[in-house]
Amino acid sequence: MDLGLAGATAVVQGGTEGMGRAAAQCFADDGARVAIMARTQADLDATVAELTERGSPDAFGYSMDITKPDEVTAAFAAVGERWGSLNILVNATGPGGVGGFDDLRDEDWLATIDVGAMGMIRCVRAALPLLRNAEWARIVNLSAHSTKRQSAGLVAYTAAKAMVTSISKNLSQSLAADEILVNTVSPGTIATEAVQAWAKSVKIDPTDVYGIMSGIEEHFGHPAHLPRAGAPPEIGAVIAFLASKRNSYMTGANVNVDGGSDFT
Repeated sequence: MDLGLAGATAVVQGGTEGMGRAAAQCFADDGARVAIMARTQADLDATVAELTERGSPDAFGYSMDITKPDEVTAAFAAVGERWGSLNILVNATGPGGVGGFDDLRDEDWLATIDVGAMGMIRCVRAALPLLRNAEWARIVNLSAHSTKRQSAGLVAYTAAKAMVTSISKNLSQSLAADEILVNTVSPGTIATEAVQAWAKSVKIDPTDVYGIMSGIEEHFGHPAHLPRAGAPPEIGAVIAFLASKRNSYMTGANVNVDGGSDFT
C-alpha cells in the first residue's frame, strides 16, 4: 500500500531503538525524509546510515535530551531551518518507573513523568509551528496497554503513559481545526531491547517470543490471546499508517496492538 509518504518530513523522537526505530524504518522505506532524535550520537549515526540505505533522502539525527526544554527547542529549530515544515511527529521514548507504590520516592515519580509525559509535551509544543506550516500533519504518541491492564510494579510508568493518552485525546480536539490528526498506539508485550533485557534477567531466552509471553503472564499476569510477544516492526507499521496521508479521518483514537486482550 502506498502510504503517500514519499517526500514527507517526519521526526521520530526516540527513533534509535525499538518501536521508534521500526517506525522510522517504515517511513524510510516509503521515501520520507526522516529526522531522528535521541541522546546518544553513536546510535543516531548508525540509525541515520540505515535509514539512508533504506531510501530516506536527507535523513539526519539530532542529539538532545527531552528532559531539557532548551535542547528540545533547539532540535526542532534545526528541523525548521532544514525543512521549513513538518508532516509527522512520532513520540516514542518510554520512561522507566519500574517499582511498586511503596518503593517509589517523589523523585522517582517526577523523573518518570518528566521523561514519559513532559518529554512528549515539550516535543509537541516545539513542533506545532512546523506542523501547522505543512500541507498535512499527523502526531502519533506511544502509550501502553498497561493503562488499561494495571500492574502493581508499573504504577509510575503506567501513570505517565495514561497522561500521554489523555493529553493526546485533548490535542486531537484542540488541533482538529488545523486538521492535525493526533492518535496514540498502545502496544502490548513487544520484544524490544528493554523487554529482552528483562527476559534475560529472569532466565528467559530473549530471542524466544513465546517464552517471553509466558514469562509476562507468570510475572505480571498479562497474557494475550496470541501466545507470543510482538516484534517492533508490527508496531512500526501501525504507527506508519496513522502518521500517513492514508489515515485521513482517524483522530483521537487509542489503537491497541497487543496480541489480543480483554483488559479484565
